[in-house]
Amino acid sequence: MKLAASAWLSSILLTVLALLPTSVSGGMTPEEVKVFETYKAKAKKGDLEAYFNLVACYATGCGVPKDYAEAGNWLRKAADQGYAPAQANLGNNYATGFGVPKDLVEAVKWYRKAADQGNALAQYFLGVCYADGKGVAKDDVESVKWFRKAADQGDASCQYILGHCYANGKGSLAKDDVEAYAYYNLAGITIEEARKNRDILEKKLSPDAVSRGQQRSTELQKEIEAKIAAKRAGK
Repeated sequence: MKLAASAWLSSILLTVLALLPTSVSGGMTPEEVKVFETYKAKAKKGDLEAYFNLVACYATGCGVPKDYAEAGNWLRKAADQGYAPAQANLGNNYATGFGVPKDLVEAVKWYRKAADQGNALAQYFLGVCYADGKGVAKDDVESVKWFRKAADQGDASCQYILGHCYANGKGSLAKDDVEAYAYYNLAGITIEEARKNRDILEKKLSPDAVSRGQQRSTELQKEIEAKIAAKRAGK
């Protein structure tokens, strides 16, 4: 189950932008300086989320001169102290060679640390690693396990991948058109390619199979919502 190479192009710069307030694009305005100073003050008190926010500031030049080395320092500090989003991004950096020597084995190590804490991004990339045999021995069973964990948290990319696996009988999963339809349908809420695959599959299925696929999609969505709610409640 070879996945697109683009899955490996994610880096810290693509992720940290989402951390900043929507009104901030990276610069030295009074507002942006205040944002930076606020994060820095929280970081001095040991706030790991603030550590990660400082990564965003240094990487984008928000309220402080752009400094990739300093961004990397704060990222490492947050990752070393167990902050899952930082661990996932550090894994991406090792996977792409962004700011560190490219090392897929090291990437897998950091993905796993974050994935074990339930980080969906890391679970997705760990699934990619097992699917493609990058940094770890190829293992379709393990890849599906991690894709499913992320899909159960509402990750549309992993829902789409599971749909592909069920549709083609790949990745250790037996071919199941109804399950494929259900996952394509879920992923299709945000992924156009998933909608296209769902529509192609629908033309091949009987009306009864389509109906069962739609019902299964509804069931999956309820299951996912219940799991997300339980996670938020700390259960």
